[in-house]
Amino acid sequence: MNKKTIYNNQITAKEVRLVNEEGVQLGVVPKDEALAMAKEKGLDLIQVTEKVVPPVCKIGDYGKFVYSQQKKERKMGGDKKHAGEVKVIRLTYNISDNDIETRVSTAEKFLLKGGKIKIHLVLKGRQNAVALSDFGKQKINKLIESLEKRLEVKIEKPLSKEPRGLSMIISKK
Repeated sequence: MNKKTIYNNQITAKEVRLVNEEGVQLGVVPKDEALAMAKEKGLDLIQVTEKVVPPVCKIGDYGKFVYSQQKKERKMGGDKKHAGEVKVIRLTYNISDNDIETRVSTAEKFLLKGGKIKIHLVLKGRQNAVALSDFGKQKINKLIESLEKRLEVKIEKPLSKEPRGLSMIISKK
């Protein structure tokens, strides 16, 4: 939660717009009287919103209220947090076929959640030479082909040479 919920004696308003535990509005009541009603029932007086004058307060269990607010926030977030995220999958020049398959399954899981994948093949020293970087391109193409067997991919940024290797960005169609 962004802001801590105010309850019981933390409420500073002299009068509150009161809602009981069943959700029935009881009207504008002095804060002390509302606190007494809540204590009588063994519950708390929770300030729901301070945007109106007098603020809206509800009689209920503070712990349950905070839990339900957190649950609503989580539900609103959903799997959208992966949308637009870019995960980097690093390959090396001498990567084995089995390791490529492992990277493919990792990429597939992330793409299904709505993210993007940056495939980066690290080239060091002589590996950066044109003839040897073609071998690196074959490794990346092998990964893409294996991934395309599992799901449709869209190339966001085509394969390009960078100072430290080759990279491209892909996403799910």
